Amino acid sequence: MNTELSIEFFPPQTAEGAHKLRATCAQLAALEPAFFSVTYGAGGSTRERTFSAVKEIAAAGHEAAPHLSCIGSTRDSIRDILQEYADAGIRRIVALRGDLPSGAGAAGEFRYANELVEFIRAETGDRFSIEVAAYPEWHPQAKSPKDDLAAFKRKVDAGANSAITQFFYNPDAYLNFVEAARKMGITIPIVPGIMPIVSFSKLARFADACGAEIPRWMRKSFESYGDDSESIRALGLDVVTRLCERLIAEGVPGLHFYSMNMAGPTIEICTRLGRSLRQD
Repeated sequence: MNTELSIEFFPPQTAEGAHKLRATCAQLAALEPAFFSVTYGAGGSTRERTFSAVKEIAAAGHEAAPHLSCIGSTRDSIRDILQEYADAGIRRIVALRGDLPSGAGAAGEFRYANELVEFIRAETGDRFSIEVAAYPEWHPQAKSPKDDLAAFKRKVDAGANSAITQFFYNPDAYLNFVEAARKMGITIPIVPGIMPIVSFSKLARFADACGAEIPRWMRKSFESYGDDSESIRALGLDVVTRLCERLIAEGVPGLHFYSMNMAGPTIEICTRLGRSLRQD
């Protein structure tokens, strides 16, 4: 398996979590991913923790890509963050609209991710490679598939270099989305987001929150196991491995794993796909 990998973390909340993430990152580095990304809380609520995790990943010799959301932010605050990342040697950013924290009021000076991409380009030129989000099963707030594709194209036209998709389990949804994007003249890589399955109940909550579809056969199969965590884990590995095999056969530009700060599931899937682990 020579397909390019990238792996996503969320910023830890505690010293114990930071220690665990350090160990997880070291284990996953054996897969030789192109970069590790770190998420960013609603309204910038994890700004310092995200920056700390990113700096530590970069200091360990890996390429780090912080997520940066713009909703609820000012141009000055985003400008300051960009300068922080530039000073730290960061060269890749995942640019998102994001969500306002619960109970927050004003949306700030940015409304959409394309405005953030445009601002990053205006402020920093080609200093950063910019990743944006894509939604094979359509953004839950989009009025229609056509509107969602138009929003995606605005991000690309603003200067995005590549896209990472929301997770999905229907490969045809991804392939149809890419085909529709290509017909609109969008040529940037569209990397599928892969969510390993450890707990089906947690996965179902994630999917319901973000609009990702869990096919009925999958839902019924997992539900049939009840609290049998080992059977759920085994089925999850089989399902996600087959999904990745199909995507690789279709020639995807890479795979982006949502690790949930765990090394085991991603390593197991990649090993099944034939990815050898680097021996230090």
